[in-house]
Amino acid sequence: MENLTRREWTALVAGGLIAAPFARLGAQTRARNRSVVAGVRLGAQSYSFRDRPLADVPKAFEDTGLGYCELWSGHVETTERIGATRDTPREARREMLRKWRLTAPMSEFTAIRAAFAAAGVTITSYDVPYQDSFTDDEIARTFEMAKALGVSVITSSANQSVVPRVAPFAEKAKIKVSFHKHSNIRPNEFATPDDFAAAIKVSPMMGATLDIGHFTAANFDAVDYLQKHHDRVNALHIKDRKKDQGANMPFGEGDTPIVAVLRLVRDRKWDIPVHIEYEYRGTEAVAEVTKCVEYCRKALESK
Repeated sequence: MENLTRREWTALVAGGLIAAPFARLGAQTRARNRSVVAGVRLGAQSYSFRDRPLADVPKAFEDTGLGYCELWSGHVETTERIGATRDTPREARREMLRKWRLTAPMSEFTAIRAAFAAAGVTITSYDVPYQDSFTDDEIARTFEMAKALGVSVITSSANQSVVPRVAPFAEKAKIKVSFHKHSNIRPNEFATPDDFAAAIKVSPMMGATLDIGHFTAANFDAVDYLQKHHDRVNALHIKDRKKDQGANMPFGEGDTPIVAVLRLVRDRKWDIPVHIEYEYRGTEAVAEVTKCVEYCRKALESK
């Protein structure tokens, strides 16, 4: 492109040969402008749109005005994609999934990235459920997938025991891994601040995905944790739950300090992506996520 004359450049644009990349850039700029509220990157976990296939998810983000996505691997590693059926036995399906992970061309992931970009959406992280059943080769491939998606963070609802195995791959790839907690306190799973602390000690590349809804349901203080450990929190999941393992609720009806957390990120100017995760019982996903977006936007735009 550097050697093109102005006339040749104009001809290319007029002919549409380079219009598409510029259109994508324009879409991304518009989405980012809508999706950055008071300096906070507001997005969603694609699990929020689990009612539709991956091909329809970029449009859902576009319709909700969100420009940032944490991509759920469940949207990628579908039964159809790995060649299984609903009747495939669990063990056989697990082997098919392993084979797919080890052989899937990276072009599939660059195509996913391009589809989101065309809708003006940046993928901020890839959600991979690292379990003890993962082989080292599988773990290694997930970092190749992350690079093809253009992300610098993998989030993971993982077994605690897999952390020492994941860490060397993260260090080699220079991609952070942020472990996601749930509210149920069980052996070998992430649920407490101590679980996060143990993982973070393993490597500088290990961090936390702080799900403030689950944190509240387990009776922990999300604001206090974020104040003390924000430098190791690479993503936030925003949902509203009641304390004492209470239910998921529409935003503003639970006990989760959503407003306080959002304003803390805003006021401290921490560059932590905020991902809405729609899990309560509502009507239609786009409509409900739009309500969540407006709740967060009002919280961030007010004092």
